[in-house]
Amino acid sequence: MSYPTVTLQKGKEVNAVFRHPWIFSGALTKRPDDVGHGEIVRVEDIAGKVVGTGTYSGKSSIAVRLLEFGDKEVVIDEVWFAAKFKQSDDRRRLYGYGPGEATDGYRAVFGEADGLPGLVVDRYKDVLVIQISTAAMDARRKEIVAALKLAFSPTAIVERSDLPVRKEEALSDETGTLLGDTPEAVEFVEHGMRFSADVVGGQKTGFYLDQKALRAAVAKYAGGREVLNLFSYTGAAGIAAIKGGAKSVVNVDASGPALEGCRRMAELNGIEPHVFMTEESDAFQYLSTKTEPAFDMVLMDPPALIKSQRDGDEGKKAYHFLNRAALRLVRDGGVFVTSSCSHFLGEEDFAFILRRASVQAGVRLDVMEVVRQAPDHPLSVYFPESSYLKSFICRVTRV
Repeated sequence: MSYPTVTLQKGKEVNAVFRHPWIFSGALTKRPDDVGHGEIVRVEDIAGKVVGTGTYSGKSSIAVRLLEFGDKEVVIDEVWFAAKFKQSDDRRRLYGYGPGEATDGYRAVFGEADGLPGLVVDRYKDVLVIQISTAAMDARRKEIVAALKLAFSPTAIVERSDLPVRKEEALSDETGTLLGDTPEAVEFVEHGMRFSADVVGGQKTGFYLDQKALRAAVAKYAGGREVLNLFSYTGAAGIAAIKGGAKSVVNVDASGPALEGCRRMAELNGIEPHVFMTEESDAFQYLSTKTEPAFDMVLMDPPALIKSQRDGDEGKKAYHFLNRAALRLVRDGGVFVTSSCSHFLGEEDFAFILRRASVQAGVRLDVMEVVRQAPDHPLSVYFPESSYLKSFICRVTRV
C-alpha cells in the first residue's frame, strides 16, 4: 500500500534512525496540506530515503508517531495489529503473566514502549480495557478490536478513552463496551492475591497495574507492622501488606467508593475488617492533623502532582509537604514507602525532596530499595519518556 509522504529537514532524521518514535512538527520541512489528520504516512529524509512509517497528527506538536522503522513496506491493518499484540503479549509471558498464571491482570500493550503509540490495552483475566489517545488509532478502532479478538479471544472489550490528551488531537471522549456484555467488577489475580477492577467506572482502566513490583516489595517488609496506607484507592498495597504479615492497615482516601472497594478487596482475600480499616479523608487534610509517630510502616502513592513542566514548582512543593508530614508519622525503625508517578519529576529530584523533607521531619532515611514500574509497563531504551513511576522504600530512624 502506498502511503503519503512527509519529509524531514536536513539532520532531523537522527532520532528516527535511533528508533525514537516521536517526530515533532518543527522537524518537518513543512506541514503537508494533502495529508489528513490521523493518516498513515511514510517519513523520508531530505535525500528521499524512507526512515519509517507512522501516524500523522495535524493538531499535536508531535506530528508523527512511528510504528515501523526503516524503509520496509508495511500495511497497517488488522493482521499487522494482531502480530504486534502477539509480540507484546509474548513478552508478558516471560514475566509469568497470563491466563492460568499467578498473575492474570496486567498491561498487555503500553503504547510507544510496545511499538503502538496512542494505544494502551489492559488485561483483566478474559476482559480487555483499551485506551486510545491519537486520531490515527481512533480511526482504526475497528481493526484494533478485530485484532484483539484474534490475539486474546476476550469475553469482553471495554473502551476507556476518557483521556485529557485526546483534546490535543481534537477528539472527544469515547467510552463503552465494544465486545461482549458490559462487565461489572472483574476479578483477577496478582502474585496469588485476589483483586477486583471496576473497568467501567474506576480510575484509569479500573486498577493501578503499574505498582505490581511495589506491592511485592511492600509484602516483603510488612511483617508484624501497623501500616498506614495514604491515597489508598481500593487498598491493593494494603492487601499486599496484610499478605506479608502486617498486623493491621488503615486505608485513607478521599473517595467513599474507593473505600468500598477496600472492603471488597478485604473480603476477596479473607481479611477481617478489624485489621483492614478505612478512613474517608483527603490525605493533605489528614496529614495536617496528625503529628505523632503512630505507625511502623507508611505507604504513600499520590496522583501525579506534576502533569507538565509548568506544574513543576507547585508540584514539588506538594510532594515536599506530603513527604515531610508523612515521615512524622513513622515510628523509629519503621519503613516509609513513597511513590511519584509524575514523569516530570525525575528520580534525582524526588530524592532531593526526600532529603529536605527528612531533615525537617527530624528523621534519617536509609534507602532499602528503589522500585520502578512493573515490567508490563516496560522501560524502553529507545523511548526514555516511558519511564515515569518511581518509589523509594526507606528505613526511618528518628534523630
